[in-house]
Amino acid sequence: MKAHTKQSQQTEADAAEVARVPLRQLLAHARPQAPALVTASLLSCVAAVVALVQPLVVKKVFTDLSDSRPVTATVLVIVGLFLAEALLGSVQSYLLGRIGEGVVMNLRTTLVGRLLRWPAATYARHRSGDLISRVSADTTAVRGALASSLTETLAGVLTFAGSLVLMLVLDPLMLGLTLGCLLVSFLAVFAVSLRIMTATVEAQRSVGRIGAGLERVLRAIRTVKLSGAEDREEKALVADVRAAHRAGMRQAKLEALVHPVTAVSVQGALVLVLGIGGARVADGTMALGELIAFLLYLLYLAVPMATLFSSLTDLQAGRAALSRVQELLDEPLERTNGATAPAATGTTGGPSSSAAPAMALDGVIFAYPGREGHPALRDLSFTVPEFSRTALVGPSGAGKSTVLSLVSRMYDADRGAVRLLGRDVTDMPLKEVRDLIGHVEQESPVLAGTLRSNLVYARPDATDAEIADVLERTNLTAFAASLPDGLDTEVGDGGILVSGGQRQRIAIARMLLKRPRILLLDEVTSQMDAENERLLNATLKEAAATCTVLVVAHRLSTIQDADQILVLDGGRVTASGTHARLMGEGGLYAHLARTQLLPAAQEEARTS
Repeated sequence: MKAHTKQSQQTEADAAEVARVPLRQLLAHARPQAPALVTASLLSCVAAVVALVQPLVVKKVFTDLSDSRPVTATVLVIVGLFLAEALLGSVQSYLLGRIGEGVVMNLRTTLVGRLLRWPAATYARHRSGDLISRVSADTTAVRGALASSLTETLAGVLTFAGSLVLMLVLDPLMLGLTLGCLLVSFLAVFAVSLRIMTATVEAQRSVGRIGAGLERVLRAIRTVKLSGAEDREEKALVADVRAAHRAGMRQAKLEALVHPVTAVSVQGALVLVLGIGGARVADGTMALGELIAFLLYLLYLAVPMATLFSSLTDLQAGRAALSRVQELLDEPLERTNGATAPAATGTTGGPSSSAAPAMALDGVIFAYPGREGHPALRDLSFTVPEFSRTALVGPSGAGKSTVLSLVSRMYDADRGAVRLLGRDVTDMPLKEVRDLIGHVEQESPVLAGTLRSNLVYARPDATDAEIADVLERTNLTAFAASLPDGLDTEVGDGGILVSGGQRQRIAIARMLLKRPRILLLDEVTSQMDAENERLLNATLKEAAATCTVLVVAHRLSTIQDADQILVLDGGRVTASGTHARLMGEGGLYAHLARTQLLPAAQEEARTS
């Protein structure tokens, strides 16, 4: 009950936020389609004028019939007006479709471009499934509000106003009675539309929760199955589906009120006009043609009223969708500023002309967003010489992976400096930093696609000879040859069709093919067997001749022959040196070697 109340309060707060989304913000997204939108609006206005003329021509037919005058020409005019209205409607419909698709394309293009350029911390605040829902479903709702609703609203207002003016000319008394009925309808529908906006916000957020839940489960489907959690996950997802159904039903019920309220008001006005107008025709104070024209205009009021109320609903839905889209558009992008220095860029292939170390951290303090009181790194300082192999070791949570994230500028330090080749990374263009670095993450992600597309992902222009070389260096040659389509074999979503060790070697091959100046490796041998780890260590020794290697590892075989080992604990370097020196000193490293690193190596030797 408390959860439901909290959710309702959040929905009402969201609806209040939507209400503050100005219409001009919605119109701004239609600016690229302005010429087509103006044309569609003009056509809509012309169609409205054509429609308004028709009752007057019908009135003339009855007048001519009463006076025994020929009506052939007048009937042909009516037919021409009908055809003109149909043609205008067809052209307008095409333009609206084109405008709508253009708005969606521009909005989605902008969203995709910004989503890919967020800082790493921003992704942690959003769920992937909800982001997908906003890019797909919410942009479609914005399209409906911008494309059809605005032009139909303009035409509806013109038709409504024109009908009122002409009805005033025909009979002011009956117009007053008609407006009384319509005013009640307008007030009722306006009140309903505000509730529709609240229901729309909840429906859109419910759909986003379904997408987020599905994305979470599908990304870990093996874990779900192996844990026997299908029933629990199904229950959670079905709960989200039912919540979306309830929100959708509330929205449907409220929208269903619009039509009967409008119909009853128009029909009530129609009954009044027929009764009073019929009596006035009978006593001769009103001509039959005038009554018929008035009735036609009354019916004309029903269509624009329904259109206006429907457009109002669509506009509210569009504002609700835009508020969700705007949240993403308002997120700041990664800082890409900095001065380019050609001497510091480029790939491997020779020593640097600079005497500065490849990497240096000086007094770095960093806490993850939301954990400002618990810094992951505390006054951290160390240097890594060029063309060396440096290993980071330490207990879980010591800050090892965080160091790699700062070096690759997934995050920026709160205090202190991170330098690459003597330059502060915050003074370098972001692309330059990323070009310098090859970062193999702990999860070693593999993207859906072919083995070839994964290998060349960081360097699409790689030659077949270069690909063959990295396959050999990472012991993937036999694996690639065994695949049914070789390098063009699909590896599945997230690399599900390859083993964990193969996924790690593919990720390493991808970065070696990039030929970075600095290679960052985060627990990249955790799923490899002893033979593949031995071959990888040989590859890393070879790589250190042309690039700097910084590796995070929990295996003794990976780090014991590193040029230097940095021991991290509590976000600080507590010891540094070679394996032999650190073992001789005792302390944390010797403890880790005896309790974690050495037993892991012995277990591998026993099982290999």
